[in-house]
Amino acid sequence: MDKSLYEMIFKRKSFHLFRNIGDEKISEEELKDIEDKFNEFKPLVDDIKVKIKIVKDSTTCRRGQEYCILFYSEKKDNYLQNIGYLGEQLDLYLVSKNIGTLWFGIGKVEEKQLEGLDFVIMIAIAKVDNPEKFRKDMYKSKRKELSEIWEGDNFLDVGNIVRFTPSACNTQPWRVKASDNEIKVYRYRKEGKRGIMPKDMVIYYNQIDIGIFLCFLELCLENENIPYDKELYVEENHEDENNLTAIYKINN
Repeated sequence: MDKSLYEMIFKRKSFHLFRNIGDEKISEEELKDIEDKFNEFKPLVDDIKVKIKIVKDSTTCRRGQEYCILFYSEKKDNYLQNIGYLGEQLDLYLVSKNIGTLWFGIGKVEEKQLEGLDFVIMIAIAKVDNPEKFRKDMYKSKRKELSEIWEGDNFLDVGNIVRFTPSACNTQPWRVKASDNEIKVYRYRKEGKRGIMPKDMVIYYNQIDIGIFLCFLELCLENENIPYDKELYVEENHEDENNLTAIYKINN
């Protein structure tokens, strides 16, 4: 994974409304670069076909954005996690180009399939005229305390960064069990806060969230030069409270 994306973790923020961002526009060259760059990113699962389409407008995402990036995928095991993992790399790359972003989970599109692939989710984007309009202090963001998501006394510096991973309606559906030689990541499911997210879509979006979390986690491990081998799991029952997603075996 591109290590330079790590620094963008501290800069990115979700532009829930694209207001007071100036009059600059995303150029045709930048749009082409977005498509080219996406094809270079490392997937979570190698054999899942994915594509993006950048459209000028979406019928349900009216947040003041210039464009929406639509993500399409084959439906295979862990395809939602894979889109979250790939999409977050793109999210952080866009931030490096002063392009504001918003994961927009409830957005709907007319074109539900693209070249045989199914629509998954979209990211709304717009050019921001000043990098100072991005996040100035990530640690002031409202997130769960580290003790709520991280079990164990190992790799706490990593945990204190990855807890700021963005998630749909701020549900933060991750739990970690860390020891000196492995990090286990679970998708945690519990009835509770879901904002405007439909109840029957919580599991769907939370699987995308877990992919975003794994992107953050790997960037943090690689930034700390912590070598690892990854084992990815397929959830046996989406309704379980704790669903094992991945184990990172640390190569000491």
